[in-house]
Amino acid sequence: MDMTGERRIEAPRERVWAALNDPEILKAAIPGCDSLEKLSDTELKAAASVRIGPIAAKFAGKVQLSDLDPPRGYTISGEGQGGVAGFAKGGAKVALDADGAATMLRYTVNAQVGGKIAQLGARLIDATAKSMADQFFDRFAAQLGPAEAGVPEAAPAGVSLIPIEPLGLPIIGWIGIVLFLAILVLIFGSLI
Repeated sequence: MDMTGERRIEAPRERVWAALNDPEILKAAIPGCDSLEKLSDTELKAAASVRIGPIAAKFAGKVQLSDLDPPRGYTISGEGQGGVAGFAKGGAKVALDADGAATMLRYTVNAQVGGKIAQLGARLIDATAKSMADQFFDRFAAQLGPAEAGVPEAAPAGVSLIPIEPLGLPIIGWIGIVLFLAILVLIFGSLI
């Protein structure tokens, strides 16, 4: 499965970058995210409960960040296991471009699934991944909200501009931004 998209976020690029690396913001934004734990500056462990059509499963997996280019973007890759439901693995490239006072977040997700999930068919999997990505970005953007006019908002305490905990991928797209964009749309899933 391949998925691309973009989202305009009403916040400066540096603030969006910091939020993409804040585990609390990501956990709240990722649909079905049960936990998000930092293992190192470029690796994290995630768990998410995901439903695709008639199959509901808990996925657990790891996500890795590479090609770090703060605050312009990074690459997220990951894989997740959902027991008898199957597995998902893949990655996402996430790019942030300044757009006036806002930020354009662009992503390209590539994912593969196996097991019972793969038997559901590409249309259902793609529709679920797109829905999860939309939910992620709606929640993510709502948490950032527009800063008051003329008053720049500081990054939350403890947030580093170096990725600490990246996006989860929605299942089958983010079981790494779609199982996180679904591990950030792969557990995430998709970016992550």
